[in-house]
This record gives sequence, C-alpha cells and structure tokens, in this order.
Amino acid sequence: MPVSDGRGLDRFIAFPYDHYRDDPLWVPQLRRDMRTLLTPGKNPFFEHAEAQYWTARRADGRTVGRIGAIKNDMHNKEHNDRVGFYGFFESIDDQAVANALFDTAATWLRTKGFDTMRGPMSPSVNDECGLLIVNNGTPPSLMMPYNFPYYQALHERYGFAKAKDLLAFDGGGTQTAPERFVRLAQRAGERRGIKLRTLDMKRFDAEVELIKALYNSAWEKNWGFVPLTEAEIDHLAKQLKPIVVPDLVIYAELEGRIVGFGVGLPDFNLALLHNRSGRMFPGILKVLWHARKIHRARILLLGVIPEFRGRGVDALLYQKVWENSVKHGMPSGEAGWILEDNALMNKAATQLGFRVSKTFRIYDKSL
Repeated sequence: MPVSDGRGLDRFIAFPYDHYRDDPLWVPQLRRDMRTLLTPGKNPFFEHAEAQYWTARRADGRTVGRIGAIKNDMHNKEHNDRVGFYGFFESIDDQAVANALFDTAATWLRTKGFDTMRGPMSPSVNDECGLLIVNNGTPPSLMMPYNFPYYQALHERYGFAKAKDLLAFDGGGTQTAPERFVRLAQRAGERRGIKLRTLDMKRFDAEVELIKALYNSAWEKNWGFVPLTEAEIDHLAKQLKPIVVPDLVIYAELEGRIVGFGVGLPDFNLALLHNRSGRMFPGILKVLWHARKIHRARILLLGVIPEFRGRGVDALLYQKVWENSVKHGMPSGEAGWILEDNALMNKAATQLGFRVSKTFRIYDKSL
C-alpha cells in the first residue's frame, strides 16, 4: 500500500521496531528523527529529490515489509545517468513479499524514466546506504545501516547484482597509534608545514562554513558521490551539534588555508541501543544515562582536497582523531565507510592498525 497520509507514515516508521524487536544488535533510532528524515519540508534533501513509500500488508492487516523509491535529481545531474534508487527496505524472510516490494519500487522508477534501480540508499549516499553483508557481530555504529543476514539472498534471488562494496574498519583498543604511523604523520606535517587545529564551538556556524567549502571538493569524482547542498550540511550540523566533541573535529591547515578535515563523533548508537521503543518519553532518559558512558568513536568523515592527497595529510588527521578519542575515553572505534577501491584511504586505515570489520553492498538492477 502506498503511504499517502500521516497514519500510513506512522505504519511505515513503526515496522522495524516490531521486525527487529528480538535482535539485540539492532539500534532503534528515535522515531521523531525518522519522521524528519522521511518528510519533505523537514529534510532539505527533498528540495532536489522526490520519494514514494509503500508498506506490504497481509490480509489480516499485519505489516510484513516496506520500501521507498527515490528520484534524486542531484545524483542524475552529477553523473548524467538515469539511475533511480530504492531504500528503507525491510521484509520478513519471504521471497514473494520481497519481490512484491522490489517490483513496486521498480514500476514507480520506470515511470520516472530511469533505466537502473540502485540501493539500498535511505534515502541517499549521504545517509545510511548499503546492505550489510559481512558483520563482525557488533551493533551498527552511528549513521550506519543494519539488516538481517537473509536480506542478501532476498536481493540476489530477485536479480540484483553488486555495484560496489563499502568497507568499515575497526581499530584502536591501545592507548597510542602504531609508532611507525605516528612518525610518518609527524614527518608529513613538519615537511609540508601542515598544522592541525580542533573545532572552535564558539564559532560553530563559521566552522561549518569551512566544511561546506571543503566537503564537495574533497569527495568529488568518488564513485556515487552526490554533492551536499548548503541547506543539507546545515541540517546535518544542527542534528549532530548536541553530540559533537570539539577535539574530535580536526582541520588541517597550510598557511591559513584548510586542506582537509576529519570528523569523529562518539558512537551515540551505544546509547540509543537501550531505548528499544524509539520513543522520546520516557526512552530519552535511558539514552541520556547511557550517553555518559560511550567508549567508542566513529570517524564519520575524513577528506583531503585533491591536490593534497597522497601527501600524508590523511595520516595526520587519522592519528589526531585517534589520539583525541583516547583522551576522551574512547580508545577504539569504527572508521568508514570507505569505497572498496579507494586505495589511499584503505591503506591509511590499515597502516593505523585498523582492519575491515563490516562490508556493505550497493546493488544495481536494470529496469
């Protein structure tokens, strides 16, 4: 059934809370935040995109799946292609249900003139994306997806084929980065005159402006890259500001010019894990209690402008984010995601002693 009103959207949002109720690894996001993510007028993504959502229901009214189809004009403008997207996919372990959901999204995308269906993107490459196909047995970190293992078979039996894998790296646990890596990072900084500084919360809006200026150039030409608009970056910054630790947001400067930045955040999912209903009250009290004891970080973003890649700037940023995470009681964490064929970034993570812990797959299917 298409989602056409508030009650339908409530049903669409509610399904995962029932679907994963007994899975201790699933992290319930706040339902309020999910409504914001899905709603035009609340999420600036929809200033250049359109989406339609559906739920699958049995004759007895029980919801057994859901899916969204997404038309992302910014992607098509950037890549000059006819790729449409699906996301927010959830289903019971029943191929007929999954097929009906995929068919419904595919039909909508065809009517929009697309020749390929790609996903999962919920709703874009700048949000939760990819299907979890290799897991190390831990809950997803902040802003990363999670799904049951059988989802891979549901996709591949339908005819989806791998487009690209995204890698998450796990590391830390010791009090310092490997000595060789620290030396390499320091040498790179000294030789090139690169200095690091942390986020100044008193100038938060101005610091966000610096990230705006850098973000799109740091990621351009990456596979699947879609620029974030100024409104989208403002929206993301506003959402994340309450959990930002200034020492974990690092700018690399050369003669006053920003050439790269790294953003680490406390892995807030470790707190959200304890609010199984996803409701604000009284669940938020549990979340706030557990937020005081977060012991892991997530390196969410690490970007260097093209002319400074391969010069050790990424090593400097990685090392400093780790060092400061340890200082704040978070000696371990997850870095990523990183494209499987991004050799420079994968090498930097590996040299730091991080190892691939999770793999997320983006699928394509011809329409």
